This record gives sequence, C-alpha cells and structure tokens, in this order.
Amino acid sequence: GLVIDGRTLNIIFQGGLETKFLALTKHCRSVLCCRSTPLQKSMVVKLVRRQLKVMTLSIGDGANDVSMIQAADVGIGISGQEGMQAVMASDFAISRFKHLKKLLLVHGHWCYARLAKMVIYFFYKNVSYVNLLFWYQFFCGFSGSTMIDYWQMIFFNLFFTSLPPLLFGVLDRHVSAETLLVLPELYRNGQ
Repeated sequence: GLVIDGRTLNIIFQGGLETKFLALTKHCRSVLCCRSTPLQKSMVVKLVRRQLKVMTLSIGDGANDVSMIQAADVGIGISGQEGMQAVMASDFAISRFKHLKKLLLVHGHWCYARLAKMVIYFFYKNVSYVNLLFWYQFFCGFSGSTMIDYWQMIFFNLFFTSLPPLLFGVLDRHVSAETLLVLPELYRNGQ
C-alpha cells in the first residue's frame, strides 16, 4: 500500500511527476491520500481517469469530499457528523462505511446482472417488432400503410418497456445476498 499526504501531492502536481506517481501506484494494492485539500483529491481522481482510462469510485463523508465525488465516475456519500453535502453530491448514499461492502458486492452484482438481461431483452423486443413490420410491408405490397393504430403502438412500447424492468427489479435475484457476501469473486464472474 501507499500512503501519501497533501504536501507530497502538491510536489507531485507542481513538479510534473504525475506519470511517475501513477507508475508507482500501479504496483500498489491500495493508495491512501491523507491530509489533502479538496482540489488535490479531485485532481488525483481526474489524473487516474485521464491517464489510466479506468472507472473511478470516490467515497466521502463531508463537504471537503464533494469535488472528489463529482470528479469520479461513481460517487458514494456517507451521511455522518460532517453534514449531508457529500450525500447530496453523490450517486449513492449510505449511512455508515460498513454498508459499502453490501452496496458494492450485493447490489452492484444484482444491478449488473439485471442490466445485462434487460439489454438483451430490449434488443429482442425491438428486433421482433421491426421484423413484424418488415414482413407486413411485403404483405401489403410496400404501400406504407400502418399495421397497427398509433395508440396501440404506444401501449405496446409502454407495456413491453415498463413492466419487465419493474418485474426484474423486484423479483430477479439469481444469487442470494449471503452468498454474494461470502464469495465476492462472483461479481467478477458476471463481467
């Protein structure tokens, strides 16, 4: 691991040592920036996003973490004693740091699996609908006549676009939360 403070970050950013800093951090399992300013925190996140081209996650619990949370791809705010500024600027909010494990491993896995299934479902829905319209044009001699009324077309898309995501969101949990917490490597298998 690497622990780096605000003064050292200041030297890195002013001295043009960003590439050497990133080369060093690639060899570490975790990097902890302590005693740094809000600007330095957001600069580290932007540097990692820009140079390494990876997805970033920032976690903060106070007003000094808002710029870092907004610079990241995904921001998690922890409601705490420092106020609700981080929660208001974040994508996800948790009440305690200990809930982060469940948010990432359980809800993240379920969300990833649901989105993957829904993308396939939407392709299936659209391909079947366009295929039906295509063959109907052969039947009517390419006259351009509509196969169904506009209201029926609106309700078709409304029914097949709104109901399945709600059902998937409520009912689809192919692996239990306890199993996902015990076996965190299942998250990587889904990808």
